[in-house]
Amino acid sequence: MSDPALGLTMLVMFIFVIMLGFPIAFSLMALGLFFGYVGSLGDNVFILFVQRTYAVMANDVLISVPLFVFMGYVIERANILDRLFRSLQLASGAIPGSLAVATLATCALFATATGIVGAVVTLMGLLAFPAMLRAGYDVRLAAGVTCAGGCLGILIPPSIMLILYGATAGVSVVQLYAAAFIPGLMLAGLYILYAIGVGVVYPDRAPRLPLEERNVPVLRILAALATSFFPLAALIAMVLGAILMGLATPSEAAAMGSLGSLVLAACYRALTFDRLKESVLLTARTSAMVCWLFVGSFIFSSVFGYLGGQQMIENFVESLNLNSFTFMLLAQAIIFVLGWPLEWTEIIVIFVPIFLPLLDNFGISPLFFGVMIALNLQTSFLSPPVAMATFYLKGVAPRHVTLESIFAGVMPFIYIVISCMALVYIFPEIALWLPDYLYGNEPMTPEALNELEGAPPPAAEEIKPEGDFFDAPVEGEND
Repeated sequence: MSDPALGLTMLVMFIFVIMLGFPIAFSLMALGLFFGYVGSLGDNVFILFVQRTYAVMANDVLISVPLFVFMGYVIERANILDRLFRSLQLASGAIPGSLAVATLATCALFATATGIVGAVVTLMGLLAFPAMLRAGYDVRLAAGVTCAGGCLGILIPPSIMLILYGATAGVSVVQLYAAAFIPGLMLAGLYILYAIGVGVVYPDRAPRLPLEERNVPVLRILAALATSFFPLAALIAMVLGAILMGLATPSEAAAMGSLGSLVLAACYRALTFDRLKESVLLTARTSAMVCWLFVGSFIFSSVFGYLGGQQMIENFVESLNLNSFTFMLLAQAIIFVLGWPLEWTEIIVIFVPIFLPLLDNFGISPLFFGVMIALNLQTSFLSPPVAMATFYLKGVAPRHVTLESIFAGVMPFIYIVISCMALVYIFPEIALWLPDYLYGNEPMTPEALNELEGAPPPAAEEIKPEGDFFDAPVEGEND
């Protein structure tokens, strides 16, 4: 069997193996080692394994991952969510659909602080979802608001997903944060506008709060916000502002955020030894999973490229005579479907590298592509039949709430995400204006360069089993 055929066989085998439920990171490593040894690499595949493992562990970009994860877990256990939701509920009492608006605002802020979709959806499913049901909200609206709001942490900085994409694509994490900031706020704003619109047009689905709950003194509202909303918002603004203004690297800002989360937890008298120990253990587990995924991904992709699989995919895509729009549509559709059986970590470190070498052929910036993926992955947690956010909510929802009603509730929010993606593609300045304004280097957009279809692809770098290839740094290492 030829090397390209081995590469494609390796890719098909990987899809088959993950469908069987085997651990993804170790499946990637095993398949990479086996097919590399059977192919032209031979014994050199073991050198590749050692070098790729060391390069991933020495990647400075990934230092911020455990720090941001630790920050999220500490905040999650600081008992701030209940205070936050109550204060925002008081502040939005006069708005139609006020409970839905408070839920979305709480989710946006809390998801930004934690970045853990399952934790946010579960906690809001225990707190805000029953409150909306008791207030007479339609089950579908309450479910959609809870699930969609909990997924915002994937997109709004500081997002762990953007860190992993930056390390994979060799794109500045700082510029990714700047590019995703406005689209993230725009998506959250569209969610809130939809909730208000439902409250105005269909008041029976989102009834107003009783008058006594709406007529709250301003000083009481300000006091509630001062003890819940403002401290968390200040911590996030401090971390994100330090990154965007160039005052600190993402890793330094993450360390500052971790310290701030400990101080915040101590102020809320929630910093106990047991909670701290649990946060450290969960952080170690999550960080180990991410790092081993990177090791397996780089081994797999290196062997796949050496065997000629990447070149075959490039030739196939070029034979379709796609333009930038149809390529983007195809790539996003594939990522959308991959979001059913896989989580975003696997999509970013395994399948996104297959698309990255093709971006130059269509004049698409990796920065812009990353923002579109971050938007797209919102739907991965919401789209039936394998919508993880809906299953998180179902696990804590009352028994009378069916999975079908939750699926029906998230569908309008999926349409909102797709509409947001269309707006960002039509008006790329939504994503690219802020990094251009802050850093003065305008990235390529789908419309920024002339179409390159029909032009010969850039020559693939020849990979040799000896020499300096195995000592090459991981993409994004010098970010």
